[in-house]
Amino acid sequence: MPKYLAPVLAFAMTATTALAGGPVVIVDAPDPVVEEKPASSGALLPLLLIPIILCVALCGGDDEPPPDR
Repeated sequence: MPKYLAPVLAFAMTATTALAGGPVVIVDAPDPVVEEKPASSGALLPLLLIPIILCVALCGGDDEPPPDR
């Protein structure tokens, strides 16, 4: 092999392998975002509904008809 052909061949081999493909990028999946709920959000509603339901049931309207005048 002639002495001038070896450097040209080496450059051609490295140039073709260097431009053969793009970079390999590995993207990790982001962690899912979990929003925290307040601790008292579920317990407050039943505590408010129970007295309201009891008041509607016990403090209901009269069953007596109004007096005639």
